[in-house]
Amino acid sequence: MSAVVIVGAQWGDEGKGKIVDVLTEKADVVARYQGGHNAGHTVVINDEKFILHLIPSGILHRNKLCVVGNGVVIEPAALIEEINGLKQRKVNVDRNLLISKNAHLIMPYHIAADCANEKLRGAKKIGTTGRGIGPTYVDKMARIGIRMVDLYYPTVLKEKIDANLKEINYLLKNRYKTRGFSTKKIFERYTEYGKVLHRYVADTDIVVNDMIAGGKKVLFEGAQGTLLDVDHGTYPFVTSSSAVAGGACTGTGIGPTMISKVIGVVKAYTTRVGGGPFPTEITNAVGEDLRHRGGEYGATTGRPRRCGWLDFVGLRHAVRVNGLTGIAITKLDILDSLDRIKVCVAYKHRGRLFYDFPKEFSLLQHATPVYEEVQGWKESTIGIRKFARLPKNAQKYIRKIEETLDVSVDMISTGQRRDELIMVRGQF
Repeated sequence: MSAVVIVGAQWGDEGKGKIVDVLTEKADVVARYQGGHNAGHTVVINDEKFILHLIPSGILHRNKLCVVGNGVVIEPAALIEEINGLKQRKVNVDRNLLISKNAHLIMPYHIAADCANEKLRGAKKIGTTGRGIGPTYVDKMARIGIRMVDLYYPTVLKEKIDANLKEINYLLKNRYKTRGFSTKKIFERYTEYGKVLHRYVADTDIVVNDMIAGGKKVLFEGAQGTLLDVDHGTYPFVTSSSAVAGGACTGTGIGPTMISKVIGVVKAYTTRVGGGPFPTEITNAVGEDLRHRGGEYGATTGRPRRCGWLDFVGLRHAVRVNGLTGIAITKLDILDSLDRIKVCVAYKHRGRLFYDFPKEFSLLQHATPVYEEVQGWKESTIGIRKFARLPKNAQKYIRKIEETLDVSVDMISTGQRRDELIMVRGQF
């Protein structure tokens, strides 16, 4: 049995797309287990850039089955656009993509409510992408969501849309002071979406379990990151789904005993997008330089990412809640120009030191990072493929991460390209 979960160990944007892409070479199946098209994975192959939002990055390999699991929320138009874009670039989607019947659909009223609610929050806005992700998960938990399978039962689909609009139209008109929606128009549009997507829809939980039982190698791909997890992140500045490794079980329909390894993807520094606490944020020219050198702009929205030093407090939390068996370090090369590099080893608040990630939002918001400094290497690491060839201080930096977190560093990315990677230990 070989089932590996790839999970973000920070606030997302760690470079999971490349790690999944590399590991897909040895995998048979890649399954996405949560989030929506608010996520973006960037993969560079032979200097050609691919940005994927819903479809697993494994689709860029030949003859690899890619699954969009039931834990993912899908905006059909966005998915169809992504499928068509890949086809135009000669990627074989039709034979290699399956979508769960139980995946919930983002409806137009979810997007309207998301945008209106953020506007109403004013200065206290969460910083969502405005793509309807949160409201879709709200309806899922309220048991009024519309799933992919509903597209193929017209009576059920129309009844659900009509019932939901009675409430949401009242809310849109009276609370948000915006226009409502028509059952007829949404029904017709989503019926057409259903026709386009029908060939991909399947009982993916059965497919994935059968693959594992048959000895196939399965890779589970998460979106966002641990510190954005709805239960274990910096609530309320989080995403709306289970981004931790456990989400792979609920989001695809496998049991926890099926998972053999969990690899946490860790950027060599830290970034986050949107609002919320960020203890190690760098607000001076060093942070600007990291953003510029690292191309730290959202793959989905283009929003500039906030940049900061590596945070061991948050990473220890990620190791624990995910049960990490290994780590993949990304963007090591972005630190190449620095004389000194800081790492956060604890938080300080009102004279007290915290080595474990605080649950109290106010504490986290006002915590001061306690730093140690390590020597930079001032040499290029771009394209290095052997650990022994890294500059000595870069090796020390990696070893410090391993020793502090008590988890092995199994992979090190040294550039954007697929082949710019040090594989310390294989995963399959």
